[in-house]
Amino acid sequence: MQKILLIEDDDQLRRNTAEILELSNYEVYTAENGKIGVEKALQCQPDLVICDLMMPVLDGYGVLKVLQKNPVLNTIPVILLTAKSERGDFRKGMELGADDYLTKPFDEVELISAIETRLSKVEHQQHSVTPQTNVVEEAHVSANFNYAYLTEGLQQLLEDKRPHHYKKKSVIYAEGDDATRLYYVQSGKVKVILQNNEGKELVTGLYKVGDFVGIQALLSGSAYVETAVALEETELLYVPKDLFLQAIHQNRAMANGLIQWMAQEIIQQEKYLLGLAYNSLRKRVAESLVFYAKHIHPDQTVDIIVQPSREDLASIAGTATESLIRTLSDFKQEGLIEITSGKVIILDLLKIQHLKY
Repeated sequence: MQKILLIEDDDQLRRNTAEILELSNYEVYTAENGKIGVEKALQCQPDLVICDLMMPVLDGYGVLKVLQKNPVLNTIPVILLTAKSERGDFRKGMELGADDYLTKPFDEVELISAIETRLSKVEHQQHSVTPQTNVVEEAHVSANFNYAYLTEGLQQLLEDKRPHHYKKKSVIYAEGDDATRLYYVQSGKVKVILQNNEGKELVTGLYKVGDFVGIQALLSGSAYVETAVALEETELLYVPKDLFLQAIHQNRAMANGLIQWMAQEIIQQEKYLLGLAYNSLRKRVAESLVFYAKHIHPDQTVDIIVQPSREDLASIAGTATESLIRTLSDFKQEGLIEITSGKVIILDLLKIQHLKY
């Protein structure tokens, strides 16, 4: 039987809601304020918490902060209860790690539906994330040999190619452009983004010296579905599409390496999308830092200096820039990063990567 902790200061609402939950075959624990709620959460370790926003002693925001900082409790989904007059405040709760909210008064169907949805997502995440991570690690090991052939084959295509210079923020190719060449990063850095109809960006790839950009579009035979932009002064070498495809068709080892590489890319994208769907804001921001550091400084784990724009980090994390800045400030206070002159210094990448949020 799944356990639910209900934290609500209104006696009548607490009793009525608890009765509904018990009739729905949940084991229910109740608390009349946030302080008692946190104590009970530590005792019973519920599968889900339902928490009122405005309460005496410790309010819903305080409960969220305590839960998020506790490694035993920070993965428990939280549904906030808010009055209509407080509805505008729920966004702050979502940024602190809440998973859903209900506006009072709510009916039985609405309550049970919200609970089932959150519990179902947790179950899906538990069954998906761990095996998927193992697949990535195993695929990386097994693909090394074939990927070496791919890299070696692509490098041979660069002979006698002259560099093309791009200034910072210059567009290399735009969504809808015909895919006519492969790009090799000789110096600088490149980001690949998707944009919605409102112009909001989502960073889907970062490329450093030695990386190739635009492979997927060449293989699909379609136009680019994304936009590539120079993050700084960048020099690129061009490989014509026909030359690239000819090399793939004629070199079986190179083709096998490409298949392995594409498989890893798909797995990584699936992990990324899963994180955007289910992770808390803190977790998404932490993973955006890890994503950036691993792509730009793959061999470093301590004192990593990264200088992304706040907008780029926010788009990787799938959040608003203001929310990202507040979370970075929290990380700084917790001793995970330093921020100076626009640069973010990741003090210990492994600590950020393995901490639960």
